[in-house]
Amino acid sequence: MRIAVVSTPFLAVPPRDYGGTELVVYELVEGLLDRGHKVTLFAPGCSTTRAELASLYLKPQWPPHPLAELNHASWAMAKIAESHFDLAHAHTPAVLAMGRMTPHLPVIYTIHHARDEKYSDYYRHFPGVQYVAISHRQKRLEIPLPKCEVIYHGLDPGRFEWTAKPGNQVCFIGRFSGAKGPHLAIDAAGLAGLPIYVAGETHPDGEQFAEQELKPRLRLPHVHLLGCIGVSKKVPLLRDARALLSPLDWEEPFGLALIEAMLSGCPVVAFPRGSAPELIEEGVTGFLASSLGQMAQIIRPGGVLDTFDRGLCRRRAIERFSRDRLVTDHLRLYQRVLDESAHEQKRRRHTSQPIAV
Repeated sequence: MRIAVVSTPFLAVPPRDYGGTELVVYELVEGLLDRGHKVTLFAPGCSTTRAELASLYLKPQWPPHPLAELNHASWAMAKIAESHFDLAHAHTPAVLAMGRMTPHLPVIYTIHHARDEKYSDYYRHFPGVQYVAISHRQKRLEIPLPKCEVIYHGLDPGRFEWTAKPGNQVCFIGRFSGAKGPHLAIDAAGLAGLPIYVAGETHPDGEQFAEQELKPRLRLPHVHLLGCIGVSKKVPLLRDARALLSPLDWEEPFGLALIEAMLSGCPVVAFPRGSAPELIEEGVTGFLASSLGQMAQIIRPGGVLDTFDRGLCRRRAIERFSRDRLVTDHLRLYQRVLDESAHEQKRRRHTSQPIAV
């Protein structure tokens, strides 16, 4: 297949630090190339990929701005219209409107965000698009879409390391916001008597939360602040951590940090919000906690984590969340979309033929 993949203009592919969407785009593109498919990636020019790279912006357009997204998407779709592609796979919503310029090209769009009424109203205008949801919970919360398939994210397991003998510290990785719960992770670690390593950064919309709830906790003696980290620091952090804490307070549509931990053999201890109950297999890849006290009880020395099988955790995570599985699921969807498109075009040609008299 010849596939056009349209990422966002906001971050490089793969991202240096923060950037879940762009990391998944990278895994998918590189995996498709490994299977022998021809891929053109539309992304900032500083991206690193074996695919053909097409760029309007040389540098990431951060912070995100709708005009930058519109400019990037319209430019990408104009270039796609000039070439021959079997399909386009978009990871930025503006492409849906631009797809009107290429009515015969099948378009697949992955929804990377939680339910947002502005986007839901927008999606109603494009019932012919093949949507991809990243969890069943995300799909249930979204408006009914005529064509929507759930495909979990996947990562290259070879990037992660594991050990049967972790340290006694726990960790938190994520955006510093009330929804992600870094303050609660710190509290749970304190209740359990464990040190915690906190990785992430504050975005503009989370500054008030950080000032009121997080900064005082970051000064506590059991807390070690790492800031925003990339893969080189994330790998040993997850390898050696007793657990990754994810006390979610929102409908997380997926949560890449959770599967990064699992691929490292590190159990995830999370509140049962968003996709967490789908991703975590109780006792195999982690545990669901109904309260802060229960989270502390799970991670406390002398508890269930002392006998947790980290090797089994990693093996199960590879089965469910590897790059190979991600690519296989997408190729199966691509082929179905192409078959349906060919059938529809054949039907239109047949119905448009004049009737002989």
